Amino acid sequence: MRYILFVIFFCISTILLSQDSRLANEYYQSGEYEKAASIYKRLYDAQPNSYFYFGRYIESLLALDQYQNAELEILRQIDKQPTHMQLYVTLGNVRERQFRPDEAEDAYRQAIANIPPDISVISNLGNAFTRLAKYDMAIEAFEKGSRLIGNEQIFAYSLADLYNRKGDTAKMIKYYIISSENSPNQLERYKTYFQRKLDSDEDLEEMRRQLFIKMQDNPDNLIYPELLEWVYIEKGDYERAFRQARSIDRKNNEGGFRVKNIGEIAYQAGDYDTAIRAFEYVAQNKSINNSLYVEAKRSLLKAKRNSITSDFNYTESELDTLQNEYESFIDEFGINTITQNLIKEYADFLALYRNDLNAASIVLNDLIKLESINVYVKANAKLALADYYLMQGDIWESTLLYSQVEKDFKEEYMGEVARFKNAQLYYYAGNFAWAQEQFDILKAATSRLIANDAIDMSVFIMDNMGLDTTDIPLKIFSEAELLTLQNKYDEAFSKLDSINTLYPEHSLADDILYQKAKLFVRLKDYDKAISLYQKVYTDYPEEIRADNAIYLLAQLYENQLQNPDEAMALYEKLFIDFSNSSFAVEARKRYRILRGDDIQ
Repeated sequence: MRYILFVIFFCISTILLSQDSRLANEYYQSGEYEKAASIYKRLYDAQPNSYFYFGRYIESLLALDQYQNAELEILRQIDKQPTHMQLYVTLGNVRERQFRPDEAEDAYRQAIANIPPDISVISNLGNAFTRLAKYDMAIEAFEKGSRLIGNEQIFAYSLADLYNRKGDTAKMIKYYIISSENSPNQLERYKTYFQRKLDSDEDLEEMRRQLFIKMQDNPDNLIYPELLEWVYIEKGDYERAFRQARSIDRKNNEGGFRVKNIGEIAYQAGDYDTAIRAFEYVAQNKSINNSLYVEAKRSLLKAKRNSITSDFNYTESELDTLQNEYESFIDEFGINTITQNLIKEYADFLALYRNDLNAASIVLNDLIKLESINVYVKANAKLALADYYLMQGDIWESTLLYSQVEKDFKEEYMGEVARFKNAQLYYYAGNFAWAQEQFDILKAATSRLIANDAIDMSVFIMDNMGLDTTDIPLKIFSEAELLTLQNKYDEAFSKLDSINTLYPEHSLADDILYQKAKLFVRLKDYDKAISLYQKVYTDYPEEIRADNAIYLLAQLYENQLQNPDEAMALYEKLFIDFSNSSFAVEARKRYRILRGDDIQ
């Protein structure tokens, strides 16, 4: 019975205190400090260990200009709780607000001088100084506390934060590293801190320097090499990141996942040489039955392909070597769910770089027949196969495959891609009314890229169909585009020239220049391509091809011609003079990257 009464009394007291606390906070927030002070004092008397209530009580007295009363209350509290060092900070603050700086300094110094080896007391004192933005004193308190307790890590996180507030990056790095030393499970969190707070290559270099010293003093701590790997990634030094990851992998027998991750990062950044080395390391150290081995081999071939073809300056011998590697891999592993993505990539390689559409089609047909294949891989394979049939002139087979994918993925992105390609096919075939109807539907596509392309195609057909009571010029032009797709460049040029001959001053004039420029790019006759692209946007600035021409010319300068200055000038022109262009956002991004901005 006595126990039940105690529980009831305790619950009632808790409820009353909670109600008083809310009421005091309301008074304090509304500026009724006299009422707030009365309640906060009662709350603190009931809970003498609650420094929040005492602090609010003192703040209320100060708001009422009762400085003497506030100081007396603090001194009384110090007599009651002399080990509560944060009370001296409150006392110093009251004196400072009365313009008594020397006495305030004495109070602050007394707090630091009398710090006991007590974690709670040190934390409260350091936090009290921090709340007053007295960062130097907070640092002094935490660093002295660390020495008294004999543990450098215990307040390292707080010290890192304080040095960050002071703008002392080197000390911030030092203490974040110390704080992380025994927290391997929290390492990703610390990497996030560093990513947010290290703004320059100089900061990263400082962290690298400190980590090297740490590693020499304590070579067995696994945190340091992993943080160093992160530093190299942030610096864009993927070669050193790979070497660091490889060392960690060997030391810990991790199985290659870390190194493969570095390979993927290097690949995305365009450092194909490092990516290749990383993937080769994983592939050479895995058993044939290991799925990581297969994935590494696939990534390796993809990196090699990009390394060879990215600068558009590859040789037939290089392509032969890569093809042999693809075929060796397929002979070893066959066509199955594990290799399905690589098989699709190999077919693309055959079609786009070996110009062997028949072989590419055979590979894709074999892949599509595989019952266990992923539905999205199968859909992509069907779309690619339809493209290659179209390039070979087999329009019926192409539209059949496009329609299958559109039906199977009606409400998804893949279905929108298939519908767009099908509409393009009918455009190539000269069925403009049906094609435009499909493009108009795709204006509402969930994919912004498809929607923009659909709008462009719809407007293009509308502008050029039936202007001279005939759609023959547009049919000739669409046939030239199909011939370009089929790599029949001489015939495509002939078709385009015939429009100018038969229909001089037709509205397709800018489109003809634009299409010829794209043909010259394929033929690697870049001087002619540049001249034609420039003519499009200078002679026809109001036409829909103008912004396209600027963007493609900028891409040409950036990628094939390795001329970033010219590319930047064109990207800038695009997002300033053609701010409504669908390319404007990407142009601004490319401009900033070429300028050296840090793009996340």
